[in-house]
Amino acid sequence: MRSLSDESLLAGLASSDPDGSAAFVRRFQGPVFGLAMTIVGDPGMAEEVAQESFMRAWRHAATFDPTRGRVVTWLLAITRNVALDALRMRRQVPVDPDALLDLRADSRTEPEAQGVLADECERVRRALVGLPDEQRRAVLLSAFFGRTAREIGEIEGIPLGTAKTRIRTGLQRLREAFEVANDR
Repeated sequence: MRSLSDESLLAGLASSDPDGSAAFVRRFQGPVFGLAMTIVGDPGMAEEVAQESFMRAWRHAATFDPTRGRVVTWLLAITRNVALDALRMRRQVPVDPDALLDLRADSRTEPEAQGVLADECERVRRALVGLPDEQRRAVLLSAFFGRTAREIGEIEGIPLGTAKTRIRTGLQRLREAFEVANDR
């Protein structure tokens, strides 16, 4: 198997040939794991990234186009994407957006500042409670968790345009709520 080209090994992977698949993994496991480790910085996570990269390569082997580059370049691009996805998921700790509605002032803050902060938190809480559930979730996922509209669409199971509309409409309603409150 050592004498086979990278393209031949990829063809073996695509056809689910056990020997070809094993040879493909053996040939590229070092570079794939190395890149994953460089990006994620954790051996356990790098192993998961490498495994997912090989799975994606297997699923998409038939789409490889040798005129666009080498097999190793294609495989490392897959690995890079998988590793970046893994980092995005790791840095965002899932929290129920409704739990954010119970904002409280920190006990280490000066009493006067605590009062002002508590008032502002209550204004935000009231404004968020006034939004329809789907807009509140979209705004919280976007503003507090840094999720993109595409990610919100995936989480909520809705089209990208709907996610964008929910975020925009929710933010507009919050702005209007604060403008009305400031006019009083």
